[in-house]
Amino acid sequence: MPLTNPPPLTYRDAGVDIDAGNEVVERIKPLVKRTFRPEVMGGLGGFGGLFDLSGKYREPVLVSGTDGVGTKLKLAQQLGRHDTIGIDLVGMCVNDVLVQGAEPLFFLDYFATGKLHVDTTVAVVGGIARGCELAGCALIGGETAEMPDMYPPGEYDLAGFTVGAVEKSQLLDGANVRAGDVLVGIASSGPHSNGYSLIRKIWARAGRPHDLDVGGVRLEDALMAPTTIYVKPILELLRGDGGNAIHGMSHITGGGLTENIIRVVPDGLGLDIEASTIALPPVFDWLQHEGAVPRAEMWRTFNCGVGFVLIVAENDLAMIGGALDRVGLAHRAIGRVVPSHGDERVRIA
Repeated sequence: MPLTNPPPLTYRDAGVDIDAGNEVVERIKPLVKRTFRPEVMGGLGGFGGLFDLSGKYREPVLVSGTDGVGTKLKLAQQLGRHDTIGIDLVGMCVNDVLVQGAEPLFFLDYFATGKLHVDTTVAVVGGIARGCELAGCALIGGETAEMPDMYPPGEYDLAGFTVGAVEKSQLLDGANVRAGDVLVGIASSGPHSNGYSLIRKIWARAGRPHDLDVGGVRLEDALMAPTTIYVKPILELLRGDGGNAIHGMSHITGGGLTENIIRVVPDGLGLDIEASTIALPPVFDWLQHEGAVPRAEMWRTFNCGVGFVLIVAENDLAMIGGALDRVGLAHRAIGRVVPSHGDERVRIA
């Protein structure tokens, strides 16, 4: 039987706290404002983010990207480390559009949770804002969704979206890649945001050793090191002498070294990667040993210490190396582009 005089209900009674949401917005406003570029029109809180592209590019090609942080998010929640996962979110998106030579212009985030915890939300968005500062793009908008019963207590989900631009004449699509070109691997900060389903399984089987020393760093810190954002130094390289020397670039994400570089290499060409040039950093060495992970599985799951790859003409290798030194990116030659034979286009030996 329906109640004849049902008690009045509010949105808060249904589990959604509008006041908490408003508090989050007020607290993140100064964080977001620090990311703004001159092209941003308006402020935070509108129905759409405005960005004035006029006057900056002659023939702009827009390059868009979207991503999450995989199950590294689960580890962040288990460890209560919410302040850097936003850097990972930005890094996964902006490094992708950078591959085609694009400058990330603006970023939007989506944060969803069952019960909004103001401090946690502000910490996460603070990390996103910091990532945008590192990338030089504006955090132009986003969505914070409180959805009761959708997520267990203490859990939240993240997604990110970015739009970049590049002059049409400077777009990098791999068409200039040639046999004999050299692969220059640029160092990662750690696993970045890939392979964490395997990482968490290994970590759990080892007893979740937070304070274990791996190369002078606590294991927990090594696993949570935020994704390196390569945007500013690589754009500096592209706008200088490196612009003509770089034939292609690759962001090493899911699929590792085996599956990512080949995505920007034309048909008829393959890759010879020299395993001896890639000394596993301590955190990857621990993961391989503790998980008894086969070397081939390491190559196709993790970046193994190489987070970004440039494909350059051999004659320009010394110049590119000097430029990378000047912008502070550790690097080494890890292989070559070769004619492909048969179906196997990537050889790591």
